[in-house]
Amino acid sequence: MRFIAIILLLFSVIPGFVSWSARADSPAKADHLFFIERSKNKNLVQYDIRLTENSDLPDSSPVNAYWILENGRREELNSMERKYAYGISRQEKIEKDKLKVVLVALKGREILVERIKGFFKAVVSINGKESILHKIYIKSEETAAGLPRVLYVELIGRATQTNLLLRERIIPGRSLPVMKSSSGNSLPEKDEPKFQATLRRTDLL
Repeated sequence: MRFIAIILLLFSVIPGFVSWSARADSPAKADHLFFIERSKNKNLVQYDIRLTENSDLPDSSPVNAYWILENGRREELNSMERKYAYGISRQEKIEKDKLKVVLVALKGREILVERIKGFFKAVVSINGKESILHKIYIKSEETAAGLPRVLYVELIGRATQTNLLLRERIIPGRSLPVMKSSSGNSLPEKDEPKFQATLRRTDLL
């Protein structure tokens, strides 16, 4: 418990950031995928996909996450942030232009990265519909001990078929319906408790 409390305190003092419009410049040959926004402050975590000189997917770890600072400067995630909050749990190249990605904070929701109209996009199930993910919003509040507690996580994107804006709110601890991956396959039930537990662990966000 003391170790977890130390982690929480460390995450509570990260400096402030600003809105999505103040993006840090990404390295050459990269596509923006989506970002995480939090109610706690204006910190943003941007997720990009690195590309080769031929604009193809590299074979090793193409998706990268990093902070965007208020002055537009980029700052890398530290090892604790990668392991417990904002890192990539798994990424697997399945085709030349297609990649499966699982985030540390959303292990029950597989993301499929694929090329759409010339650019790589993050495709995920939102309210049961295949959607292009734009943003993950985390609503939290401080507990009596001064530590953050996640109230809900919201996925925001647009349906690939209709381009309609979609939102799905996920509340930690509540039973979840069987969720579908971007391929349309239902996730096995054994993955749902893991998803809830991961959301509870995002109290350190």
